[in-house]
Amino acid sequence: MEKLRFVLVLLALCLSPSLVKGGDPTLFFEWKITYGTISPLGVPQQVILINDKFPGPIINGTSNNNVVVNVFNQLDEPFLLTWNGVQQRKNSWQEGTLGTNCPIPPGSNFTYKFQVKDQIGSFYYYPTTALHRAAGGYGGITVHSRPLIPIPFTVDPVDEFFVLVGDWYTKSHIQLKNFLDSGRSIGRPNGVIINGKSGKGDGKDEPMFTMTPGKTYRYRFCNVGSKDSINVRIQGHTMKLVEIEGSHTVQNIYDSLDIHLGQCVSVLVTADKDPKDYFLVASTRFTKEPHTATATIRYANGKGPASPELPKAPVGWAWSLNQFRSFRWNLTASAARPNPQGSYHYGQINITRTIKLVNTAGQVDGKLRYALNGVSHVNPTTPMKLAEYYGIADKVFKYDLIKDDYDLLAGKAEEKITLAPNVVNATYRNFVEIIFENHEKSVQSFHLAGYSFFAVAIEPGKWTPEKRKNYNLLDAVSRNTIQVHPNSWAAILTTLDNAGLWNLRSNSLERQYLGQQLYFSTLSPKRDLKDEYNMPDNDILCGIIKDMPLPKPHSI
Repeated sequence: MEKLRFVLVLLALCLSPSLVKGGDPTLFFEWKITYGTISPLGVPQQVILINDKFPGPIINGTSNNNVVVNVFNQLDEPFLLTWNGVQQRKNSWQEGTLGTNCPIPPGSNFTYKFQVKDQIGSFYYYPTTALHRAAGGYGGITVHSRPLIPIPFTVDPVDEFFVLVGDWYTKSHIQLKNFLDSGRSIGRPNGVIINGKSGKGDGKDEPMFTMTPGKTYRYRFCNVGSKDSINVRIQGHTMKLVEIEGSHTVQNIYDSLDIHLGQCVSVLVTADKDPKDYFLVASTRFTKEPHTATATIRYANGKGPASPELPKAPVGWAWSLNQFRSFRWNLTASAARPNPQGSYHYGQINITRTIKLVNTAGQVDGKLRYALNGVSHVNPTTPMKLAEYYGIADKVFKYDLIKDDYDLLAGKAEEKITLAPNVVNATYRNFVEIIFENHEKSVQSFHLAGYSFFAVAIEPGKWTPEKRKNYNLLDAVSRNTIQVHPNSWAAILTTLDNAGLWNLRSNSLERQYLGQQLYFSTLSPKRDLKDEYNMPDNDILCGIIKDMPLPKPHSI
C-alpha cells in the first residue's frame, strides 16, 4: 500500500506546476523515519534511523537537480527535517523548521521538493523538532558541479568520502529534552562520533575508508554535533582545503582544521605515505577534558597497523581565529555557473541596514533561556510562514520586537529576556550587514538559512562602525555559518534576495531549542511567482489556519 501511495505521490509531483521547471533531472527518495537501538559510544541507546541507517542516506546530486524526498514519520511524535545550507530559492516552504512548517504527525508522510539551484558544495540535513538532532536523523548532501563547469583541482579525486563528525550524548533525546524543559542545562556531551561510530584507536577497528596508494581523495567534513567545536586531522597526512559550504577556496595546506558547529568543509588528501593503516582523528575543542574519536583509513593492500600515537589538536583560541583569517575565496574558480565565482564584487555594494545581534542567557520563571537581543524565540502553534500567507500574521506574532542596535547594560549580570516569536521584518533585495557580538566565555556558531553570506571579519572585543576598516571586502568566503569566539564579534554581509521566511539560528542544539534564533521575513512587494512560490498543495496545515479557506494564490 505504501509503495502504491509513493507512486501516486511521484505522479502528482511530476504533474505539479509548482515543481521547478527547466528540464533539470529529478532525484527521488523515499525515507522511513524509525527508532532503532545501536551503541555509538558503546552504550546501547535509542537513535533515529532513516531507512534503517545511521547516519542517514547521502543525497548525492548535481547543481540544478530537483530533489524530491518523501518522508514517512514512523516515530511516536511529530518530526521535521531541514536542509542545512541548501538555499531553496523562492521556496522557504521546504525549510523544515517550526516557523515555516507544521510538523509531520506520527504515522503520516510529507514530500519535500526543492532545487539545488546554482549551488555546489557540501551540506547536510537534520531534524529540527524537539531534541531529535541529539538522536541522529541526519545525513550528508553533496552537490557537484555540472559536467561542463571546470573544477579547480590540479588532480581530480578518484573518490570522495563524507565524514559526519560531532559530539554525542549517551542520554536519550527524551531525557535531554526533559532537562531543558525543566530549566536545566543538558551539560557536557559524553564523547565524539565519526559517521555514527567512535573508534578506540587500538588498531582493532575495521577500516572506515580505503585509499589506493598514489591516488587523491576528497573528504567532506561536517560538524553535526550539539555543542562543541571539533578539530579534525589525519595521521601522517596533510589536507588541502578546496571548498567551504558551497564555495571553492584558495587551496591552502593544513595539518588540522577546526570545524565549528554546523560547518562543512572539503579537503583533498593524497595517499602518498607508507602503505598501512592511519587514523582519522576528531576531538572537541575549547573543553577542559577533550573527547576524541578515531576512524581507520586503510591503504589498499597495505600492511601494518596505525601508530598508536595520535596527532595532537592545536591549543587556544588564537590558533582557531588565525585559521579563519587564512580562508579565502578562490576568485578565479568557476562555481555552479560558468562565470568565476569571485566576479561578484560584494565590497562595492552600499550597506542599507546594519543589524547587531547579541547572544544572551538568563532565567525566565526560574528556567534557563537563551536569547538574541533580549528576545527568546518561541514557536507559535501556527507557523509564522503560514500566518503570513493567510494574512493573519497580526493574530500570531508581532514584527520587530528587537532593535537593530542592541547593547548589554554595563555591569548588569543578567539581561531581561522576553519570550515571544522573534521575527525581523526585512526589505527584499537589501544589502545588509549583520554583526554577531558574543560576550560569553564559549564559542558560538550561527547559521542563516536561505542565503549565502560573506564572512568578512571575526575580531576580539566589541564591534563599532570603525571596525569596518578591518573587513575583508575582496575575497571573504561565501558561506552559510559563522563562528563567534568568546568576547568577540563577527560580521557578515549578504543580499536578502531570496523571498520568504528564513531562519537565523544558533547551531548549538541547547541554545536553539531554548530560543536563540529568529526569522527574517523577506516578502516581495509584487507577491508573484517570479519572486516566491505559492504554498505547496501538499502542505500540512495546523493551528488557527487549519480549517480556513485557502488564500488566492500568487500569479505570474
